[in-house]
Amino acid sequence: MEDFKKCSDAAFCNRLMGSVDEGYMIDPASVKIAGSKLLCRVKNAEIPEVDLELTLTSYGSFIRLHVNEDASKGRFQVPGVLQKELTESESAWETSKAAAGYALLKLGSADIRLKYKPLELTVDIAGKPAIVFNGRHMFNFEHLRQKKEGDPEGWWEETFKSHVDSKPRGPEAISFDLTFPGFNHVYGIPEHATSLSLKSTVDLAENMTSEPYRLYNLDVFEYMADSPFGLYGSIPFMWAHRLGATVGAFWLNAAEMFIDVGKTDKETATNWVAESGVLDLFLLLGPSPHQVSEQYALVTGPSALPQYFALGYHQCRWNYRDEADVREVDANFDKFDIPYDVIWLDIEHTDGKRYFTWDQHLFPNPAKLQEDVAEHGRKMVTIIDPHIKRDPSYYIYQEAEKGKYFVADKDGKDFDGWCWPGSSSYLDMLNPAVREWWAGQFSLAKYKGSTPSLYVWNDMNEPSVFNGPEITMPKDNLHFGNVEHRALHNQNGQLFHLATAMGLEERGRAVYGSDGDRPFVLSRAFFAGSQTVGPIWTGDNTADWDHLRVSLSMIMSVGLAGLPFNGADVGGFFGNVDAELQTRWNQLATFYPFFRGHAHLDAKRREPWLFGDEATRRIRDAIRQRYILLPYIYTQFRHANTSGLPVMRPLWFDFPEEPATFAVDDEFMLGPALLAAPVLEAGAQSRAVYLPGAGPWYDAQTGALVKPDKAGALSVPVTMDDVPSYLRGGHIIPLRERARRSTAAAKNDPYTLLVTLDNKGQASGDLYLDDGSSFAYKRGMYAHRVFEYKDSALSSKALPGSPSRYGTDLVIERIIIVGLKHKAASYAAKNKETGQRYTVEKGPVAQKAGVAQEALIVRKPDLPVAGDWSLQISVTK
Repeated sequence: MEDFKKCSDAAFCNRLMGSVDEGYMIDPASVKIAGSKLLCRVKNAEIPEVDLELTLTSYGSFIRLHVNEDASKGRFQVPGVLQKELTESESAWETSKAAAGYALLKLGSADIRLKYKPLELTVDIAGKPAIVFNGRHMFNFEHLRQKKEGDPEGWWEETFKSHVDSKPRGPEAISFDLTFPGFNHVYGIPEHATSLSLKSTVDLAENMTSEPYRLYNLDVFEYMADSPFGLYGSIPFMWAHRLGATVGAFWLNAAEMFIDVGKTDKETATNWVAESGVLDLFLLLGPSPHQVSEQYALVTGPSALPQYFALGYHQCRWNYRDEADVREVDANFDKFDIPYDVIWLDIEHTDGKRYFTWDQHLFPNPAKLQEDVAEHGRKMVTIIDPHIKRDPSYYIYQEAEKGKYFVADKDGKDFDGWCWPGSSSYLDMLNPAVREWWAGQFSLAKYKGSTPSLYVWNDMNEPSVFNGPEITMPKDNLHFGNVEHRALHNQNGQLFHLATAMGLEERGRAVYGSDGDRPFVLSRAFFAGSQTVGPIWTGDNTADWDHLRVSLSMIMSVGLAGLPFNGADVGGFFGNVDAELQTRWNQLATFYPFFRGHAHLDAKRREPWLFGDEATRRIRDAIRQRYILLPYIYTQFRHANTSGLPVMRPLWFDFPEEPATFAVDDEFMLGPALLAAPVLEAGAQSRAVYLPGAGPWYDAQTGALVKPDKAGALSVPVTMDDVPSYLRGGHIIPLRERARRSTAAAKNDPYTLLVTLDNKGQASGDLYLDDGSSFAYKRGMYAHRVFEYKDSALSSKALPGSPSRYGTDLVIERIIIVGLKHKAASYAAKNKETGQRYTVEKGPVAQKAGVAQEALIVRKPDLPVAGDWSLQISVTK
């Protein structure tokens, strides 16, 4: 880790982290309140040059604090992340009062007090303090200035290792403190390989500090578990949660950032420092976890709805050698009866690391290969990285150089960095013309050898520069509009991701017409707004138990930060994995939002059938279970698409009133109805499990009622076949139980409804249906069904407000009901509309030999999955 900076190595962090300045104050005469806005000027008597414009805007359920110098100074403001509809959602202050020394504002249950001297903003929710801005007086705003003799060291030129940063604009950093009174847990600000509830980096009582959390997108080789060090992505979005309230803070800033966290029994205090940009801070007022997610989605956008196939199993490694290797792997999935949907090609498939090309010796007929894989209902993915080989005979380089599409160095020449192809240039994706040109490269006519079933993987887009400072791009490089790289570094990967997805969208419209084809583009680097583009993964992890464990908190943290479609390399990227770890990782990844096996070039082959017969059987079971759950998972992604809700989430998200859940990060919820407590220790023979809420909870395999102790705890014996997972009473989960080779092969399969009753004998759930691939859902071509079990009747109705314009002949062929209190000898089921009767019997929840007969099963009712109906269950004797 010596290649990377700490706070003490970054001049701006050294200057401002922990720095107190009580001189910033609001000019009372400048305060104006009109409609949704409060405007005023901020000054500092000790620094006469400071004259800042502060705007506080109301959006009904959240507020925005924006502070900047005069716009003519040209400080960078992050483009393209905020939703276009945001200004339309501004909401007038319900009451407002500007008085001597402060302004008082009210918004729903929130009371907001803006103190003038020194500047301080306090937000009370339901009468209790929840957020305080600058309560510890750590706000600093380094105004732009001219260089002069005697300026302090580090204001201008700065050196790290052998790299010199010219810093021509001088100091322009911003810092502030946010305090969360009454909160002991904060979450988010990914990406870090650490606990879900963020650990303190500052001991407030002892005035001692450790390394702060860093947000700076970097290519970190073999990152460590349990570290605050920044990794491949950055989202400056922090949650705070306590009994009765959940709030969030999002700073729209793409520059390098450090955040300190300090905790006492009474509060959590945080200190944020960024190298440049403006202060554009959104305070999300909740007060529930679901509402904070929804508010963040209003600001930066909800998650893109993925194609259905993208939720299946993906097989990847660096690298599948040639066409014969790909065909053999594809055939072996069928031979061993293991479903999968996508096979991936890493950098070695190209001609000398020239992206959009193929090695003609190894892949002489790539289109035919893709077509053959597609005949099995499967897709392929190729890697397309942002570094462009500096080769005058390479058409991509030729066109980009001619168009002046590359990032420039500080002297205005095309930047020359080192990456996989050797000497490379880097596309300037801040330039809209470059994004448009790049998108055009994915057309079938331009990308020779590609087909409509080929999708894309963006790696190394932090950007990774092997000979650059911290293995990335120099900060004084220049982008479109003369913007320094330091200002947009953390957004760089998102812009590249966006341009690639634009290309696949354009290709989809050209091939399929106006409804097109939803893009699938995986990215390693990410920023706020990446959720509107596509999935990410947690980067180059290691084949060990520590990385298995930390994957849970990493995936949940990224999901809380608004990016639910993410996962970790199954088995670990670096190193070799044994059968036990590989099995346990697949059993966990059954529930990952993104499920991909991947491995390093030097790692031993690890396809699912290479660990012995018993391991193969267990991994097959895990992957099949994933496919059974896909209707439920796809429905959860629809909720992410409409409301920003995370798919895999911490227990406290669904049980916010249970303090015992607040620090749990070795269990999680998949949607609202399924809890998983995966085995995370080698050689484990038991697993401690906590089940929140009043229950009931049911074993996901048997349907048996699970009875924890009064504290919600139980110890579960486990073998290598066991994956402790539990069904939450009161929910209905849609499934598809037939074993198929891929999602395409299951397209016409019927559905199963799994009904888990609560203590009142009731349950509810939903199922989202569309064509699984196009954008037709945006014009109402979908069905969203709501199921309810009440008074011994199961009914299906359209979600209120949904168009129900998606026609399908698919049916529900099986209904499983768990938790019936009446232990009758037999039951009957009757369609209340038609009077038709159906066979009812006792049976297992899972279709596996030896599983207890704990459920009531209605077989072959063949009810229309997208139609209205009601089914009455009654006791016959």
